[in-house]
Amino acid sequence: MKRKLKTGLVLAFIAGLLVLFALPDYRQGEASLRGRPAKDFQITLDGKPVKLADFRGKVVVLNFWASWCPPCVDEAAALNALQRRIEPLGGTVLGVSEDEDPSAFDGFLKTYGVAFPTYRDPSKQIKLSYGTQMIPETYVIDREGRIDRKIVGAQDWTSPAMTSYLDSVLNAR
Repeated sequence: MKRKLKTGLVLAFIAGLLVLFALPDYRQGEASLRGRPAKDFQITLDGKPVKLADFRGKVVVLNFWASWCPPCVDEAAALNALQRRIEPLGGTVLGVSEDEDPSAFDGFLKTYGVAFPTYRDPSKQIKLSYGTQMIPETYVIDREGRIDRKIVGAQDWTSPAMTSYLDSVLNAR
């Protein structure tokens, strides 16, 4: 009898955990950001001050990364390909690196031929203002400056699913 009770309690505990993990709030970790205004920030690109708001009218793929991050290295080529594909369609990839070492940042840009606007933010203030905890993490921002999607982890930005999704954001008017 005691053994059956213990077994029943263990099974109930496991069932409770499964229910908890199945809840949408647990899987997503946070409320949807879709439709919220993207937080504006100022950076320097090509020696000129630029704000995120200056990109209004374009779809912005805001990617947080670092040179020491293996998944960031893995997605660099796909982000370059994405930039080449979406730039003529009114989109841009905007990279924000948390590298503290300027030479590591510059080396990464050169080694991987980064072809999209990229800014080094060693203070990590931009990343923190977005609530980003881990990298790579990407926010897709629509032409009106609203967040359409938050994507955690490295992506194949050239996959059919990602291409279809980004085309839907680029074609939305």
